[in-house]
Amino acid sequence: MSTTLPLFWHLSSASKKERLDASVKLISALEQFQSQKTQPGDESNDDEDEEEEESDNTPNTQDGLDALNAQDVAYSVRRLIRGLASPRESSRLGFAVALTELLSRLDTITTSQILNLILDCTKVQGSMNGQEERDVLFARLFGILSVVQSGLAFRAESSSKQPSASSIFSTEAYEQIMGSLVTLGDQKSWLRESSWFAIHQSIDALQGSNVPWKEAGFETAVQELFVKNSTWSTEKLALALKLQNLHPNMDWQAILTPTFKNADILSSGNLAIVSRILKDSATDEDGAKDPSKAPSGGWKPQLNFSWDIILAQLLPDPNLKKAAKGSFQDFYRIAVDESLFSSTSSANRKYWGFQAFQKALKRVDMETMPMLFTKNFMRTWINHLSKKDRYLHKVAIQTATEVQTFVTDKHELGFSLILQLTGVNGSQQFDKLTKTKTVESILSRLDLKGITEYVDYLLARVDPNDGDSFDVGSVNSRRAWIIEQLTGLVRNHKVPKEDSWIRKILDWLTVHGLFEVKKKSSKSPFVALRTPPRPVFSDDLRQSCRDKLLVCLADLSHQVVNVGEGDSAQKIPAVASDGEFWISKVLSVIQQLEADDKHVALLADAGEEEITRRKSALKITAEVAKTKSESYKGVELLVLGTLLHHYCQAESEEDSGDDALQTCIDGASRFNRQENDNKGKKNNEAKDEQLEPIDLFVDVIIGFLEKGTAYLRTVGNQAFSLLSQSVKESTIELIVTQLERRDPSQLLEDEDEDEETGDDNASTSSRSDDEASGSNSGSEDESVADSNGAEEEADLELRNKIEEALRINGVEPATGETDSEEEVLMDDDQMMAIDEQLAQVFRSRANEKRSGQNVDVQRAATHFKNRVLDLVDTFLKKQPSNPFTPLLLLPLIDLLIGSGPDERQLADKTRGILRSRFGKVKDVPVPSNADQIIEIAKATHNYARKAKSADTLNILSLCGTYVTRVLLQVGGEDTIVELLKEDLVDFTSRKNSRLNGQFFVDFIKRHPAQMWTIRQHLLEITKSAVNAYRQSQVFQMLEQLLNLLPSFNPPNDQVKTFMIDLRKTLLDLAQAACAGTANLSTPQIKELLKLALLGVRQTGRIDNMSTEAVWLPDRWRSLQDDFKTSTRTKSSPVLNKLCERIAHMRPDTNTKSNKSTKSSKRKAEETAREDDATAAGKQKRKKAKVTA
Repeated sequence: MSTTLPLFWHLSSASKKERLDASVKLISALEQFQSQKTQPGDESNDDEDEEEEESDNTPNTQDGLDALNAQDVAYSVRRLIRGLASPRESSRLGFAVALTELLSRLDTITTSQILNLILDCTKVQGSMNGQEERDVLFARLFGILSVVQSGLAFRAESSSKQPSASSIFSTEAYEQIMGSLVTLGDQKSWLRESSWFAIHQSIDALQGSNVPWKEAGFETAVQELFVKNSTWSTEKLALALKLQNLHPNMDWQAILTPTFKNADILSSGNLAIVSRILKDSATDEDGAKDPSKAPSGGWKPQLNFSWDIILAQLLPDPNLKKAAKGSFQDFYRIAVDESLFSSTSSANRKYWGFQAFQKALKRVDMETMPMLFTKNFMRTWINHLSKKDRYLHKVAIQTATEVQTFVTDKHELGFSLILQLTGVNGSQQFDKLTKTKTVESILSRLDLKGITEYVDYLLARVDPNDGDSFDVGSVNSRRAWIIEQLTGLVRNHKVPKEDSWIRKILDWLTVHGLFEVKKKSSKSPFVALRTPPRPVFSDDLRQSCRDKLLVCLADLSHQVVNVGEGDSAQKIPAVASDGEFWISKVLSVIQQLEADDKHVALLADAGEEEITRRKSALKITAEVAKTKSESYKGVELLVLGTLLHHYCQAESEEDSGDDALQTCIDGASRFNRQENDNKGKKNNEAKDEQLEPIDLFVDVIIGFLEKGTAYLRTVGNQAFSLLSQSVKESTIELIVTQLERRDPSQLLEDEDEDEETGDDNASTSSRSDDEASGSNSGSEDESVADSNGAEEEADLELRNKIEEALRINGVEPATGETDSEEEVLMDDDQMMAIDEQLAQVFRSRANEKRSGQNVDVQRAATHFKNRVLDLVDTFLKKQPSNPFTPLLLLPLIDLLIGSGPDERQLADKTRGILRSRFGKVKDVPVPSNADQIIEIAKATHNYARKAKSADTLNILSLCGTYVTRVLLQVGGEDTIVELLKEDLVDFTSRKNSRLNGQFFVDFIKRHPAQMWTIRQHLLEITKSAVNAYRQSQVFQMLEQLLNLLPSFNPPNDQVKTFMIDLRKTLLDLAQAACAGTANLSTPQIKELLKLALLGVRQTGRIDNMSTEAVWLPDRWRSLQDDFKTSTRTKSSPVLNKLCERIAHMRPDTNTKSNKSTKSSKRKAEETAREDDATAAGKQKRKKAKVTA
């Protein structure tokens, strides 16, 4: 027993792994002890056993366990049963598992023995307190559950070792189990569910066994559960359904009477009673107490296990091919919707309702799924989703997550689910009301079939059903919602895209946005023409259709599609799967509808000039579309996009963009002729001085960027991306002009001039900044009224200031509160004083207004420059080797340096472009004008000398490196050398120089060959450095340059000559430091000697025989003697060792050993310092304790 006692302790561990390990070890040891037990058939020990039985009258032997079990086994069984009542940690779990496993392996113990032992050890005593009584009751429950789960009571055959086999498998033990569990559940309501769960497991175990008393056992269960026990609970209801399913031939009508009307518990007549039982309500229909209902215990958030049994009857697993029992629709409506989700139901019951919904959702199919979304449930769900402070908000969110997961597993039910959320019991604005993205998320999980069905469903709901009365307002509201849903489908990038349903949406928006349906056309390919709208679309809805059409096209223009197959596949934006622009498809629909004047008519009448312009645009795009180059594609997209915008704005009073369209037509015509002339190599000497076609296009695109519409900006950016290969120098100048910094007052004056021009032309309509608003510009009186309403607060402040100025001069302003009609007379001085003060008030007001306008104009200009930077970034990304690319460098640097504190986003974007498009570019262009590149290089280096921050200098270093690479393409080495010399002079001669050593080191790393050309200048400039720090930084540059010698391999003669000059410079400087004439510190002298060692190494690399002739070892030995005698350096042995290594011309000798020695010394010193610090800390802590 000494080997098993320690294992009991670990059965109570909080760790599941430790409990299981202890259980395994305990059961293994007990099995070994039991196998060594002497069996009753052994004659040698019969007399001794009898004597022991007669003499042993202790309580432990009264249970009979010692007769056939080893001493350790009998002790362990008793110990495990007693341990079930222990409140320590997880002892109940550990002891129950061990007891269950032990009983499943022993065949020398009877069910009656164990049950009697459990019941005897778990008796409730009158002296027990509440906690002790609770522990004892749980011990009884776990003990009986161990007997059931171990299978001890359901063994089909007895062992030959058991003398009383006939009594083991009798129904008395099973009846004892049932009676004990029912009594336990009735004794404490909070134990009822657990007790009946054990009953449920015992019935399953009996059903799965082959005992001869199986039928008698079921009759015993029915007798104990339904005859002797007359109260009904949720658990009893579930077990009644289970037993009916297992034994349908029993007289259930007699058993269930009088509680239920008929034997089918889930029939419609019994559902009201079932609802009250499931709700744990102890009252009847009239509100009176019903004695047949079990009293409810404390509320628990977990739904009762009985719901799983009930739902399995109503919604069986389709794989089991089992017929459903009862009507799920009626059950869910009565027991859940009208009970748990009723308006008078408590939050606790509604919480159960949400859990019942989640359980049922996992079982439903296409037919039963709509039955879940009942009226009361949807109302409760939406209410608790809408606000975070609602009591059931978390479980409502959890339900929404379950719904989304449900669609992920069952795509085919997604469309039906959306119909429920947006249907009668739900709301069309479900996502808006609940502040979630439930519908949007479900849409993203639908397959193509589901999306197509949803689009057809939306289009079918545009008009009310034939013969139904309708309210115009409600119909328009539903149509507005449909427009939003169709737009959302196109814009949702997670929704699987297919040309068929996208075209269906675009065609529908085009018909109702631009045309009026006059007559039904049943055979029309357009859905909108097959049924004329009833009632007709309002102007607001038509404007919304136009706006959303442009929004959809803008979003589709961002999406990239693979066109072609195999190696010829290309990723092209703004096109359908067949390679045609979406805008082109929409314009084709417009052309077809214009030709069908019998059924539709354009909403906006077009004049002859406008019709001619549209035809010209279509004609030129047809010509341009014949060529497949990117530039022609860009021209086509720009013209088509402008033409469609012209159509959409023709109905409103806004500027329809006639000038932009005409400019695009002219530019496309000239571009086509120009390209054809270039192909034919014709002489263009007689060409006029008109703008380049590409400049016309870019000018239109820049105009689009000024607009507040996403459609125009998207079309402009995509068209420019395709046109980027045709950019000219004049185009770059046009773009750069937009990035120039202008005074806000000048911008405001330009706006005022534009407004005055607009006032002179009263017939000219103004364009709204917000395309989606669709509001038309009103009359002047309406504008004044709106302005007065917006500035009411400012006018009140102005009035108060004027009244205060009058009071100061003794004049009381008229307020209407007095009837005095006396006129206040003032002399000239008073009038002049009042005039001066009133002028001051008006001047202050004018300045405030002007300041506010300046801020708004500056903000608008910043946003515009951000959009222009998108064009710049697109060009640099698409055309890194374009010869005009360097022309953008200086404007971007100007923009970066000149950005104010309120333009941080603009500066960050510019910095990112400079770093990624110039600093990391692999290929550089070959410019056609070398003088321009030289000027750019000079300006870049001038900016670097004036850089205000290290970050800016780092960007300028990258730009300088880029310009250097470009200059090398055109033979600009001399310019590079001169600029480097000027930078070095600025760096070494000025203490306040903005340049730093890293600026030159970066240049050396990227262009060591160019730095080698000024090697002598580097040596000479060290002599004129402003201080020792700048001097040492120049030597660091030389060290970096010498390290890179193998990368560009200069001639050996140059290297030797430079090494001689370097040796002279280093020796002179070191000797001057010893003499005190040079202000160098010991670390700086050390760096000089390291540079000399590097020079020795590089000299030996090219010509080992000439190393001594170049570096003169005797001179370095003499320097070593000077170090030993100098008062400044004699205390530094490192300098002597370095000089010795140089003199021996062995820079690499003992390098590794020296490093390892230094490393070991350094580690020893660090360890010693740490030990000292630790000891000091301990002493401080001891002192603190003593003081305390």
